[in-house]
Amino acid sequence: MKYGMNLLLWSGEVTDALMPICEQLKAIGYDGVELPIHNLDLPYAQLGKQLDDIGLRRTSTTIRIEEDNPISPDPATRAKGIELTKRTLDCCAAAGVETLAGPYHSALGVFSGKGPTADEWKWGVQSMREVAEHAAKVGVQLAVETLNRFECYLLNTHADTRRFVAEVDHPACGMMYDTFHSNIEEKKISPAVEVCGDKLVHVHISENDRGTPGEGHVHWDETFDAIAALGYDGWMVIEAFGLALPEVAAATKIWRRMFKDEITLATNGLKFMKTEVDKRKGIA
Repeated sequence: MKYGMNLLLWSGEVTDALMPICEQLKAIGYDGVELPIHNLDLPYAQLGKQLDDIGLRRTSTTIRIEEDNPISPDPATRAKGIELTKRTLDCCAAAGVETLAGPYHSALGVFSGKGPTADEWKWGVQSMREVAEHAAKVGVQLAVETLNRFECYLLNTHADTRRFVAEVDHPACGMMYDTFHSNIEEKKISPAVEVCGDKLVHVHISENDRGTPGEGHVHWDETFDAIAALGYDGWMVIEAFGLALPEVAAATKIWRRMFKDEITLATNGLKFMKTEVDKRKGIA
């Protein structure tokens, strides 16, 4: 397993100021960090070199919004979404990112008042196929994210996302499993992991309150049992949110402290993941 930490716990973009944090994460024992890529004008090649020097591999996340919604009825808006995700993939390639995870299948926080129409689904698949073709060219793996019903309406369960990825039908397009969204939307955990099957390329470990993994009420035993049964051995990344950055706190609806401090969360979270994975391997 490869263990990572999403840097959104500290900042909405990666700059030189985050390098001391990255050095701490390496010292704790992380294999990599997950870069939020929203600002497409940062020096990503330089940042990648700095992280290489620290010894940290990279994954990343991004989103789409209303102005570049890949399932919009407006062709120009869909085209903008495709283009921006392609540009994000170029940033990923420059930074040496292996996987781009996230809900870039549709606009975050935009709702129609009902579920996706046949046209919206078709537009989403078509848009993602174009993105996948570019991902293959630049050597980055896509990991499409399921979101709960309060954040999007296109892909709310992992079965939805598996069907979506199957229709995209491109080797560069896989899916991720997310414990936070699963805790809200899935009736049973094991089938939700199982349905990902061979399309699973990324896992987000996130507690029910977005705090320290292992300290809340996510069904962790069932989660790690199901991941082990699937034979998954890729990236397992903590996604937690706090109050360090006002815009991130506002977007993630965080207004009370969920943990002691960020480094303590990262330390305890890594220990928790490794302990649970090792149990299933018969090491612990």
